[in-house]
Amino acid sequence: MTNESRSPNDKISARSTRVASVLVIRHLSLFLLLLTPALQAADTLGVLGSKPKWGVLEHYQETITKDEFSELIQNVYCTHGIAPDLIEITTDTARILTNRDPQRFFTLRFAKNNTSRNPVPRLWRPANSLSHAKADKPLSGLRIALDPGHLGGKWARMEERWFQVGNTQPVQEGDLILKVARLLAPRLRELGAKVSFVRDRNEPITAKRPDDFRELARKILIKNGVPQPRIEGLDPNDPEKEQTIRWQSEILFYRYSEIRRRAALVNFKLHPDLVLCLHFNAEGWGDPNNPTLTDINHLHLLVNGSYLEQELEFDDERFEMIRRLLSRAYDEELPLADTVAGAMARETQLPPYQYPATNSTTKVGTSGYVYARNLLATRLYRCPVVYCEPYVMNSKDAFARIQVGDYEGTRKINGLERKSIFREYADSVADGLVEYYSKARGL
Repeated sequence: MTNESRSPNDKISARSTRVASVLVIRHLSLFLLLLTPALQAADTLGVLGSKPKWGVLEHYQETITKDEFSELIQNVYCTHGIAPDLIEITTDTARILTNRDPQRFFTLRFAKNNTSRNPVPRLWRPANSLSHAKADKPLSGLRIALDPGHLGGKWARMEERWFQVGNTQPVQEGDLILKVARLLAPRLRELGAKVSFVRDRNEPITAKRPDDFRELARKILIKNGVPQPRIEGLDPNDPEKEQTIRWQSEILFYRYSEIRRRAALVNFKLHPDLVLCLHFNAEGWGDPNNPTLTDINHLHLLVNGSYLEQELEFDDERFEMIRRLLSRAYDEELPLADTVAGAMARETQLPPYQYPATNSTTKVGTSGYVYARNLLATRLYRCPVVYCEPYVMNSKDAFARIQVGDYEGTRKINGLERKSIFREYADSVADGLVEYYSKARGL
């Protein structure tokens, strides 16, 4: 289950609590905190965002036609519309606003046709560009980075990825998904892939800690009408905890600083062809000390897209979207996500999650399981990203399987012979990758 706010539009969402899915980041009510960049008054940036380097886009001149660009804007990235002064598409160019104050623009020149396009510059390799592979090594040479979501361990309660039913083993998403990643990695290596971990233990990647953000959290709260912010809540269930410096500092740490640091690791050190963001999902469970189990269980996957109009007002998010569009990551990640979704659906027998009516997502592909959504990780990682959200951790079925733990073979759980939930997850993802890359490489 993702802990990212919905690309926060320079805002930090508040009142985190468990919710039905990745769509709503556990909000019982919406309390938005405006974050105004202190050092770059002329730039409008997201939370802990960096000033965009628009000159990088010069490398993409004449790599895309007008029709291709327009199709991706309308049907993938800006499905809910975009202000005409942000991106103006003409016959030969797209004029993209880089800064409102002062008014500055970047002009992208379109290729005249498919045959006259310049090569697309990128560090990752599409499946059809990989060298020949043997049938028993369909992932040969493929660089895969596994990104187990969240932190787990001693951080699980802070992240609100923790619950316990009676005297049973506590459920901590970060720990569970790391177990899946450790099962998946050797399977992928046996298939020929070069596998790296974005997180390989229950510790943050970022060197920052909540105390490093106390002053920033205080300023945020004051700017949003809390003249004398409290340091922390009276108790963990304090209904006004989101108005405390402690809560805001923790959000800045484990949500924004952590994910941005992971992105730097992916982009500047690991250089994968694909990132697999691995999560478990959850429905609302109420008080984590007295959680609710549900009969509901489901599956969905995410790729980047479906930006909101207000998100695109931020210079860094607009830049990151355009760079991602021009790299053609979507051309790879959508069919890949669709294929992995099909394999996971066959293996898990889970139905597709249906997002409620909302502008935050757009259903894409043909499987019925894949949505486009603008998350920090799917936006910042500069390669195709497949974001997996199977199983509802507090469903009665998944909870029972989690409590049994990992094991080889099958065991009877809830009247059915089942693999361990961790191996089922890992096997289904591996099977989807094999199916996709075998077909792409003609094996």
